[in-house]
Amino acid sequence: MTEIKKIGFIGLGVMGHAIASHLLADGYELYVYNRTASKADDLVANGASYLPTPRQVAAASDLVITMVGYPTDVEEVYFDDTTGIFSGISAQKIVIDMTTSTPTLAKKIAEKASELDVLTLDAPVSGGDIGAKNRTLTIMAGGDQVAFDQVTAIFDKISKKAQYFGPAGSGQHVKMANQIGIAGTMTAMSELLVYAKAAGLDLPAVIETLLAGGANTWSLANYGPRILKDDYSPGFFVKHFIKDLKIALDESQKMGLDLPATQGALALYEKLADKGFNDAGTQALIKLWWD
Repeated sequence: MTEIKKIGFIGLGVMGHAIASHLLADGYELYVYNRTASKADDLVANGASYLPTPRQVAAASDLVITMVGYPTDVEEVYFDDTTGIFSGISAQKIVIDMTTSTPTLAKKIAEKASELDVLTLDAPVSGGDIGAKNRTLTIMAGGDQVAFDQVTAIFDKISKKAQYFGPAGSGQHVKMANQIGIAGTMTAMSELLVYAKAAGLDLPAVIETLLAGGANTWSLANYGPRILKDDYSPGFFVKHFIKDLKIALDESQKMGLDLPATQGALALYEKLADKGFNDAGTQALIKLWWD
């Protein structure tokens, strides 16, 4: 494959928009698509080209990156007979799905891509909106090793760590492990703040002190201060975290695993969604205790 100069980006949510902005600033010729076209307005104003379907993005680009909401969205973006990526892509190109999706769907994408002589990666990320904005994401990749080697320079521009784990679906499995870990740190952060508040402690001082000790977590460092400012804007949506935890538990069941702590976290987030916080950030979990 020739040098990657033209990148297609499909899905301009909180994280996808930031990543696409970086790639445009780095000098790549950028083609974008989003169901709500207006989310691309600033990118277009800065030189990106908006195309009306994923198919056209795939036809115009050397590399296509997708970062959409749910596995059903991924399925449509890739497999729709008239507008999907696979209806317009040509051989020797690369597709990377950075959506947190299912290992099963990652394998299905890889199988279809192989038929078309297209290289694929499932490469979900961790780091939230902050990581996307600061180019400090962590990328977990599965799929074609050749594809990973060819896009390493691009990953280096948007992440602090990118690791290849093996065949299609491997990246999604690592992301599920990540989400299981995040579930525990989010519940721990929420409960420690609830406890500290009930004890009448200075909450900023509690956070600062605990970050210097064994309770130091990414969740506490990044979401604790937001909670104290009553900032529940979505670095990562509650509804998407619920989706991720359901995938993790489904995959765990397939492997004969029982993960009660993760099940408990899912139940708490579903309760939070029922209270109207589906579109809030995951730090809104504290709202189960605080008004």
